[in-house]
Amino acid sequence: MRILLASPRGFCAGVNMAITCLEECIRVFGTSIFVYHEIVHNKYVVERFIREGVRFVNSIDEVPIGSVLLFSAHGVSPEIRHNARARNLKTIDATCPLVTKVHLEAIKYANEGFHIILIGHEGHDEVIGTMGEAPQSITLVESAAEVANLKYPKEARLAYLTQTTLSVEEAEQVISALEAHFPGIEHPPKEDICYATTNRQFAVHELIQQADLLIVLGSQNSSNSRRLQEIGLQTNKPAYLIDGAAELREEWFDGVETVTVTAGASAPEVVVEETIDWIKNRFGATTEEVVTREENVHFQLPRELRVLQGPRT
Repeated sequence: MRILLASPRGFCAGVNMAITCLEECIRVFGTSIFVYHEIVHNKYVVERFIREGVRFVNSIDEVPIGSVLLFSAHGVSPEIRHNARARNLKTIDATCPLVTKVHLEAIKYANEGFHIILIGHEGHDEVIGTMGEAPQSITLVESAAEVANLKYPKEARLAYLTQTTLSVEEAEQVISALEAHFPGIEHPPKEDICYATTNRQFAVHELIQQADLLIVLGSQNSSNSRRLQEIGLQTNKPAYLIDGAAELREEWFDGVETVTVTAGASAPEVVVEETIDWIKNRFGATTEEVVTREENVHFQLPRELRVLQGPRT
């Protein structure tokens, strides 16, 4: 058996920054800190920090007055920030800069009198935060089929934005439908889908053609990881999204000569390594890492944390 190990895979710059933020908060403040929602959408990462004493919350009301609160990589709405100030919380913003970019675009278009069509998945943390920037000026669409139902007066100024972790192909379908339905619709000069999402999808597209099976490391609530699994399924290849080696099943590998392994942007490399070891130990597989694109992106920690870090010992 042969393993084609996709590269790039796993942590993106935004996830690295968010996790480093939480690690630094623990170093500076101790473990009595809170995170609004999951720091990133990955079970392994979240459970690691829970074991260290970090508490993840879904409501600002769960955070004691005056406590330290970290905003997750997916961003939050102005309402959440207001509620945090009202409780006198010390906040650290670990929002991915690429998500912040979409927030700023939403604010800009809304202030200029545009109505914004946001392409994304309802209920996703990132979408909730972005829509919270201008709730009266944003309409969410999830598919090209929904575009025909959008009704705006001819004089309406329209713009579209996208969630950063969408399927590139799916987003392009919705964008094409919007541009056909609303020829004057505007958009930012640079696309919103993040480089890491695009690169990981490109790698799977390249490698799935040579494989009989796709294994994606990532959690079920990770949007970008689910998009990777979908690429495999769309090519009629078996494709599984798992959190780690414990979820693997030997019957998945019956008749398989080549398996592609990748990881979503919030999945740590340790779960990839454990999965590779599991396949090698059972099937004597060899591994070939295939680099389809290079990544050299790094995001600084937020200013409020850099100020608080102090000297290292």
